[in-house]
Amino acid sequence: MNIRKYRNTDFDRLSQLWETVFPDDPPHNAPKKIISEKIKVDDLIFVAEESAVIVGACMAGYDGHRGWLYAVAVTPLNRRSGIGKKLVLYAIEELKRLGCKKVNLQIRASNHTVAKFYENLGFSAEERLSMGAFI
Repeated sequence: MNIRKYRNTDFDRLSQLWETVFPDDPPHNAPKKIISEKIKVDDLIFVAEESAVIVGACMAGYDGHRGWLYAVAVTPLNRRSGIGKKLVLYAIEELKRLGCKKVNLQIRASNHTVAKFYENLGFSAEERLSMGAFI
Protein backbone atom coordinates (compact mmCIF):
# COMPACT_ATOMS: atom_id res chain seq x y z
CA MET A 1 0.00 0.00 0.00
CA ASN A 2 1.17 3.48 -0.88
CA ILE A 3 0.04 6.75 0.71
CA ARG A 4 0.53 9.89 -1.30
CA LYS A 5 -0.93 13.31 -1.97
CA TYR A 6 -4.01 13.59 -4.14
CA ARG A 7 -3.57 14.12 -7.87
CA ASN A 8 -6.16 15.60 -10.23
CA THR A 9 -6.40 12.20 -11.94
CA ASP A 10 -7.78 10.79 -8.64
CA PHE A 11 -10.88 13.02 -8.77
CA ASP A 12 -13.47 10.44 -9.89
CA ARG A 13 -12.06 7.57 -7.83
CA LEU A 14 -11.81 9.68 -4.67
CA SER A 15 -15.32 11.04 -5.18
CA GLN A 16 -16.63 7.49 -5.51
CA LEU A 17 -14.82 6.39 -2.34
CA TRP A 18 -16.29 9.22 -0.26
CA GLU A 19 -19.76 8.69 -1.75
CA THR A 20 -19.55 5.01 -0.79
CA VAL A 21 -18.22 5.56 2.72
CA PHE A 22 -20.35 8.61 3.56
CA PRO A 23 -23.66 7.92 1.74
CA ASP A 24 -25.79 10.01 4.10
CA ASP A 25 -23.68 13.18 4.09
CA PRO A 26 -25.63 16.37 3.38
CA PRO A 27 -25.40 17.99 -0.08
CA HIS A 28 -22.95 20.66 1.10
CA ASN A 29 -20.47 17.82 1.75
CA ALA A 30 -20.78 16.33 -1.74
CA PRO A 31 -17.35 14.86 -2.54
CA LYS A 32 -16.97 16.44 -5.98
CA LYS A 33 -17.74 19.85 -4.50
CA ILE A 34 -15.44 19.38 -1.49
CA ILE A 35 -12.50 18.17 -3.59
CA SER A 36 -12.85 21.03 -6.07
CA GLU A 37 -13.01 23.60 -3.27
CA LYS A 38 -10.15 22.06 -1.25
CA ILE A 39 -7.61 21.99 -4.06
CA LYS A 40 -8.14 25.73 -4.57
CA VAL A 41 -6.87 26.25 -1.00
CA ASP A 42 -4.09 23.68 -0.50
CA ASP A 43 -3.04 20.13 -1.35
CA LEU A 44 -3.72 18.44 1.99
CA ILE A 45 -5.68 15.51 0.59
CA PHE A 46 -4.06 12.11 0.93
CA VAL A 47 -4.94 8.82 -0.71
CA ALA A 48 -3.98 5.25 0.07
CA GLU A 49 -3.76 2.98 -2.92
CA GLU A 50 -3.12 -0.67 -3.56
CA SER A 51 -2.47 -1.87 -7.10
CA ALA A 52 -3.57 1.53 -8.46
CA VAL A 53 -6.91 1.30 -6.60
CA ILE A 54 -7.77 3.99 -4.04
CA VAL A 55 -8.64 2.09 -0.85
CA GLY A 56 -8.60 5.01 1.57
CA ALA A 57 -8.29 8.77 1.82
CA CYS A 58 -8.36 11.70 4.19
CA MET A 59 -8.32 15.43 4.01
CA ALA A 60 -6.43 17.67 6.41
CA GLY A 61 -6.43 21.36 7.14
CA TYR A 62 -4.09 23.74 8.90
CA ASP A 63 -4.82 27.35 9.77
CA GLY A 64 -1.40 28.15 11.24
CA HIS A 65 -2.61 27.36 14.75
CA ARG A 66 -4.48 24.04 14.69
CA GLY A 67 -4.77 21.18 12.30
CA TRP A 68 -7.90 19.30 11.37
CA LEU A 69 -8.69 15.91 9.91
CA TYR A 70 -11.72 15.47 7.69
CA ALA A 71 -13.32 12.67 5.72
CA VAL A 72 -11.04 9.85 6.81
CA ALA A 73 -12.35 6.90 4.84
CA VAL A 74 -11.38 3.33 4.01
CA THR A 75 -13.30 1.10 1.63
CA PRO A 76 -15.53 -1.36 3.52
CA LEU A 77 -13.54 -4.36 2.23
CA ASN A 78 -10.26 -2.90 3.49
CA ARG A 79 -11.28 -1.85 6.98
CA ARG A 80 -9.42 -3.21 10.01
CA SER A 81 -6.30 -3.70 7.91
CA GLY A 82 -4.34 -0.71 9.26
CA ILE A 83 -5.01 1.59 6.30
CA GLY A 84 -6.99 4.12 8.35
CA LYS A 85 -4.31 4.26 11.02
CA LYS A 86 -1.57 4.74 8.43
CA LEU A 87 -3.56 7.49 6.69
CA VAL A 88 -4.16 9.39 9.93
CA LEU A 89 -0.52 9.10 11.00
CA TYR A 90 0.64 10.20 7.56
CA ALA A 91 -1.64 13.24 7.66
CA ILE A 92 -0.45 14.10 11.17
CA GLU A 93 3.18 13.96 10.03
CA GLU A 94 2.37 16.30 7.14
CA LEU A 95 0.67 18.70 9.57
CA LYS A 96 3.67 18.54 11.93
CA ARG A 97 5.93 19.38 9.00
CA LEU A 98 3.88 22.56 8.54
CA GLY A 99 4.35 23.50 12.22
CA CYS A 100 1.09 22.13 13.59
CA LYS A 101 1.09 21.30 17.31
CA LYS A 102 -2.51 20.10 17.82
CA VAL A 103 -4.90 18.18 15.58
CA ASN A 104 -8.67 18.27 15.95
CA LEU A 105 -11.42 16.29 14.33
CA GLN A 106 -15.15 15.91 14.63
CA ILE A 107 -17.17 12.72 14.43
CA ARG A 108 -20.81 12.01 15.02
CA ALA A 109 -21.42 11.47 18.74
CA SER A 110 -23.22 8.20 18.02
CA ASN A 111 -20.27 6.72 16.10
CA HIS A 112 -18.66 4.81 18.96
CA THR A 113 -16.61 2.53 16.69
CA VAL A 114 -14.87 5.47 15.07
CA ALA A 115 -14.42 7.16 18.46
CA LYS A 116 -12.58 4.05 19.68
CA PHE A 117 -10.42 4.07 16.53
CA TYR A 118 -9.27 7.63 17.26
CA GLU A 119 -8.82 6.96 20.99
CA ASN A 120 -6.44 4.15 20.04
CA LEU A 121 -4.44 6.74 18.07
CA GLY A 122 -4.13 9.05 21.09
CA PHE A 123 -7.12 11.34 20.53
CA SER A 124 -9.48 12.10 23.40
CA ALA A 125 -12.88 13.71 23.64
CA GLU A 126 -12.82 17.37 24.65
CA GLU A 127 -15.71 19.26 26.17
CA ARG A 128 -16.70 21.54 23.32
CA LEU A 129 -19.88 22.65 21.66
CA SER A 130 -19.52 22.37 17.91
CA MET A 131 -21.39 25.14 16.12
CA GLY A 132 -21.74 26.06 12.49
CA ALA A 133 -23.55 28.44 10.19
CA PHE A 134 -24.17 28.29 6.46
CA ILE A 135 -23.18 31.60 4.91
